Amino acid sequence: MIRLSPFQRVDYLACLHAMRSFNAQRGDDTPDEIWLVEHPPVFTQGLAGKSEHVLTPGEIPVIRTERGGQVTYHGPGQVVAYTLIDLRRRRLPVRDLVCRLEQAVVALCAGKGLAVVRRPGAPGVYVAAPDGSPGAKIASLGLKVSRGCSYHGVALNVAMDLEPFGRINPCGYAGQPVTDLARATGSGPAIDPAALAPQFGAALAAAIEGP
Repeated sequence: MIRLSPFQRVDYLACLHAMRSFNAQRGDDTPDEIWLVEHPPVFTQGLAGKSEHVLTPGEIPVIRTERGGQVTYHGPGQVVAYTLIDLRRRRLPVRDLVCRLEQAVVALCAGKGLAVVRRPGAPGVYVAAPDGSPGAKIASLGLKVSRGCSYHGVALNVAMDLEPFGRINPCGYAGQPVTDLARATGSGPAIDPAALAPQFGAALAAAIEGP
């Protein structure tokens, strides 16, 4: 059974330190957890991130981390799910974990009437264009695996100010459009991140624990 945390707003660095500590101290019997959080505005740069993808950060801090991927933005109106999973115990390859996290986003969005797709070679989830190809990005994904356990996770844009994404090349792709559930579904403020977070966590947990 995967434990789901209540959705809360947490400073990014405090959450990062807590994830590192959790992973370093966990034992063979430590339950897996998914932390559901929202962060104040912050840009995070992956381990192999290139500085040229950070264009005009302005007053928003840029924090380097050990996760995979390039640069992304976290801010209010986004639900970030940190997946603290013992992959060795579950005999789950990291590629399979990535696939399951993406499929959970696909299923959640489908339940909201939104068709989204994965993009080969570019982790994350994208709104499907009319021809079925990947369009605007709606969820980003970046993981770190240490001692056979994963941390970091997946961020779903729910109802947020998207302007900061224009200050970077999202996930290293210049001109990559970004959207959120509120805009993509036309629901506007009717979609509440705090209400959606438990659904998101449950979808991720079900995908991870699935066959």
